[in-house]
Amino acid sequence: MAEQDYRSRPRVAVIGGNRPDPESMKTAYRVGQLLAERGAILVCGGLGGVMEEAARGCREAGGLSLGILPGQSLEEANDYIDIPVATGIGYNRNSLVVLNAQTVIAIDGEYGTLSEIAFARIFGRKVVGLNTWSIPGVIPASSPEEAVSLALEGIR
Repeated sequence: MAEQDYRSRPRVAVIGGNRPDPESMKTAYRVGQLLAERGAILVCGGLGGVMEEAARGCREAGGLSLGILPGQSLEEANDYIDIPVATGIGYNRNSLVVLNAQTVIAIDGEYGTLSEIAFARIFGRKVVGLNTWSIPGVIPASSPEEAVSLALEGIR
């Protein structure tokens, strides 16, 4: 594999529910594909649901994914994570997911996703939302294409 400068590629966190509805799963897959096609590195929590579908879309489009895991085992990562990172800190890893991205796309989600949105805003990250929390600081998008465009807007 040719040497690549991963530091120059945008990093986008995809956050969302572990048990999303079927439409959110399709949305996450498409977001992962689009991020890969645009050369972004996908950062996520590395487990199932939205995280797995986004990583699958990313992998199948030739992209790179980083999964920041809550547990101590690299094996807990879903099958589509290229670089798993074990933390052993449980939900506290949510701050690390968004801290290691320049921008965030939230899809579906419950309170774990809400905590990631809060951390993203604390860290000054842009948050784009698809079928997720409708709160101040979350920029709504109507499609995966719009979400990825908004997320990557303004990133070198």
